[in-house]
Amino acid sequence: MVSLDNEQTLTSALSMPQHGAHRLLALTILWHPDLARIGEQFIAGPGMPELALNRYAPAFCHPGKEPLPLGERCIAREPLLLQAGAVGGLTLRPPASRMLVTLDGVPLAAPLAIDAARLDGGLVLELGGAVLLCVHWAQGLPKLEQYGELIGVSSGMRKVRELIRQVAATELPVLLLGETGTGKELAARAIHATSLHRDGPLVAVNMAALNDTLAAADLFGAAKGAYTGAERLRDGFFAEAAGGTLFLDEIGNAPVAVQPMLLRVLDGGEYRPLGAARSMQSRARLLAATDQDLASTNFNQPLLRRLESFVIELPALRARREDIGLLTAHAMLAWNAAAGVQVSLPVALVRDICCHEWPGNVRQLRNVVGRALLALQSGVAPLLSSLVPVVACAEDAAAAPRRSDLAGIEPGAVLDAMDANAWQIRAAALALGVSRPSMYKLLAAHPLIREAAAIPFDELRLALAAEQGDVERCAGVLRTPCEALRRHLRSQGLMG
Repeated sequence: MVSLDNEQTLTSALSMPQHGAHRLLALTILWHPDLARIGEQFIAGPGMPELALNRYAPAFCHPGKEPLPLGERCIAREPLLLQAGAVGGLTLRPPASRMLVTLDGVPLAAPLAIDAARLDGGLVLELGGAVLLCVHWAQGLPKLEQYGELIGVSSGMRKVRELIRQVAATELPVLLLGETGTGKELAARAIHATSLHRDGPLVAVNMAALNDTLAAADLFGAAKGAYTGAERLRDGFFAEAAGGTLFLDEIGNAPVAVQPMLLRVLDGGEYRPLGAARSMQSRARLLAATDQDLASTNFNQPLLRRLESFVIELPALRARREDIGLLTAHAMLAWNAAAGVQVSLPVALVRDICCHEWPGNVRQLRNVVGRALLALQSGVAPLLSSLVPVVACAEDAAAAPRRSDLAGIEPGAVLDAMDANAWQIRAAALALGVSRPSMYKLLAAHPLIREAAAIPFDELRLALAAEQGDVERCAGVLRTPCEALRRHLRSQGLMG
């Protein structure tokens, strides 16, 4: 028997495993001809050991919305049976019909026992070539909630949103952890938007891009004459973020010299601009993010303890497979809106997308969807295998082979990599197969590559004018990294 609870979430008769009684078996719609239904869920509760899945049952819904069955004519009346197995496993029994059923892309023609480990990763069911479902475990019932672009119905994303709700109204520093592409900056923006500082600015700083010599001036500002070339009073990022939020991305790559200074700000709220006679009080909320294990590096451990006042870990996409359909639909609709077209992804491609492990996480997924839609717009039917390798190399630093012997990289190769990648450090590092910190060492040692702050003001002005304000071309002419050049141009009043 099926019943409706007071949160508009259906429960059914499938029993929960004895070893994980806090977990509920769930079905999430990954893809449906009616895109509005993507992300709807059915949550099973304790009771009888079997669930029948067909055109008319069970009923799926978004929290607070009317429950509806899948309802597509391509889905048979005869049910696909999901039967609880031993030790948290599951047995799938295909229907007595001609309906196409695939499990993780493989046709399901006979009963199949699934062990607990495979079920933990989420299963992708394809029904009738039109509807995709994820079979997975859920921890608790869905809730009505919205935090900007932090999209997802998974238990992992519900936990992230709950932690954001808890910490947003406090003044605690927050450390956001997660692999590259998991959405750490989106989480930072959500914290800012719901905090007491929401009416102030959100200033995001890539700590890996700070120059060791000028990092203190970039962060805390500098008095006139504090260093060679400091011809005017310079505000730092802390002053720029006053009354708002300062987001220090890639905090693990913060220059060693500024780490104790950051600890002082966190401890007492004070900082002193370079060359200034007195200290200033910070009025910015501090957030930080990293994809590194800071406890096992040379990172300042007292600073880490302060940053760990409140920790939010963003789950990897492979740990939230039930969200892939929603994220794919969101990326598709955004791309169509930007391009002014209506291009749809074929179900077979979406199925492969949902089965993929996504080492580059949400960012990689979004870029793959964009490439697929571009190909479809051009009349080409893309396969995931033709889309993922290129993007993986561009997006996932772990995918690039790492070189440990920097001495073996010739200066000419460094210059070629920077030229070929629009003087963007991250992209050039991937091309050379080195980490970003190693890339900074190569740049600092290169005889022809310059620090933006060391380039005379008039040369900056003339180069920017000659390139009609194009910073990437200007970086190539001046032979200096693009991000640092953009920041320096702003600090010198040459860019808005």
